Amino acid sequence: MVDGVLFVCHANMCRSPMAEFIARRLLRDLPVAVASAGTDALDGAPMHPYAIEVAAGTGADPAAFRTRRLRPEHLTRAGLVLTATRRQRSVCTALAPAALPRTFTLRQFARLAAAAAEAPEATEPAAPRADSPLRAAVAVAARARGRLQPATPDADDLRDPIGGSPADFRRCAEEIERSIRPVLALIGTAG
Repeated sequence: MVDGVLFVCHANMCRSPMAEFIARRLLRDLPVAVASAGTDALDGAPMHPYAIEVAAGTGADPAAFRTRRLRPEHLTRAGLVLTATRRQRSVCTALAPAALPRTFTLRQFARLAAAAAEAPEATEPAAPRADSPLRAAVAVAARARGRLQPATPDADDLRDPIGGSPADFRRCAEEIERSIRPVLALIGTAG
């Protein structure tokens, strides 16, 4: 995956695969690849059954999905890395320090994307135009970072639904979709 979005969670069984399937549906009209991985995933496991239900609700068939452990090359090839938690963001940047400027928690990047949308001048390139809509969106969000007050730690972390009910997984998926929508809008306007 070159110049795509990589979603990262702990085991790549719940949050990141749900985000992958939701993002594929929402970003289907944009030239953006989507993938997922887990900081502590075991390669080849199936998605959690409740996450399968959520993924199937996107219109895609999640039957072939298998977990994969995060590797440095996943991070270096991704145009944007969106993690479920601050801890996973730290793991990503320790594993591939060069990915730091394009690694955020999903909820953090959603706030930055929303802030950029509120200040239309922020979407105007400060330098020569980026070579892709995704790279342009990352640059615009990074500029918006200086205009936001720091968030509380719980504002960045996406709660893990593991051990919860199907309703907990649906709530998590709704939060993921709410967080992806401003990202989608920013990619559309920044590119």
